[in-house]
Amino acid sequence: MAKIGFVGLGVMGYPMAGHLQASGHDVTVFNRTTSKADRWVAQYGGSQAASPADAAANADLVITIVGNDDDVRSVVEGQDGVLGAMGAGSILVDHTTASADLARSLHQQCKAKDIGFVDAPVSGGQSGAENGGLTIMCGGDQSAFDTAQPIIDAYAVAVTRMGDAGSGQLTKMVNQICIAGLVQALSEGVHFAKLVGLDVDRVVEVISQGAAGSWQMANRGPTMARGEFDFGFAVDWMRKDLGIALAEGERAGASLAITALVDQFYSRIQSRGGNRWDTSSLVDLLDNP
Repeated sequence: MAKIGFVGLGVMGYPMAGHLQASGHDVTVFNRTTSKADRWVAQYGGSQAASPADAAANADLVITIVGNDDDVRSVVEGQDGVLGAMGAGSILVDHTTASADLARSLHQQCKAKDIGFVDAPVSGGQSGAENGGLTIMCGGDQSAFDTAQPIIDAYAVAVTRMGDAGSGQLTKMVNQICIAGLVQALSEGVHFAKLVGLDVDRVVEVISQGAAGSWQMANRGPTMARGEFDFGFAVDWMRKDLGIALAEGERAGASLAITALVDQFYSRIQSRGGNRWDTSSLVDLLDNP
């Protein structure tokens, strides 16, 4: 069992840290909103720290999952950041969906202090975090990955090293690019089915068994038909992720026309006040033009 510092108790981090504590690890958490950390300790046990550095002190493994690149820098590199408190031989795992450049920078900073680093963005949403069913795509040195994997298995069904530092973030970009196109196509299919008088639930049940089937169809098709979006992965988060992917794509010379178009569709959802709606809310642009 490991001594773990865990920074970030959002909708994903809160249950992920809980799985670690329930697995027998000694978890110390930090969250900017202290009331949430209080609630976590009351629910799971473990300890609460006054700063990221305090959470990381004497830890074998430090896990961060926050909002964006700047947030990661704040909790890792800042005056009270985890790097200042981590010892040689420990490992930093960042589950934040962030840029590949940041992952490479953190890897170099950690390497200079004989600390392992793994960039490890996740897929599976809040339900995956709560059920311990996340898919985690990792970048970093093999030795750091091999040490971290058995620990982060506590909240994952698949943990895969994709290559050197930054490879996990690049793989997550591929994931978000694919989801964006899938959700737009599903939105158009649901919209069409409604207009021609089909029972959308039955349509989804039938075609999800064939070549058109996907997680998005099975889990979001029926709720899209009912106009229900007050759950799931927020549009604000998706736009952040797509912005990272589009910027990386521009540097690589990749053609991401559909991704760029869907990103603009999401900006229209935001203008409707749907910042916290689920990403399946793209169908609202079609149903309510």
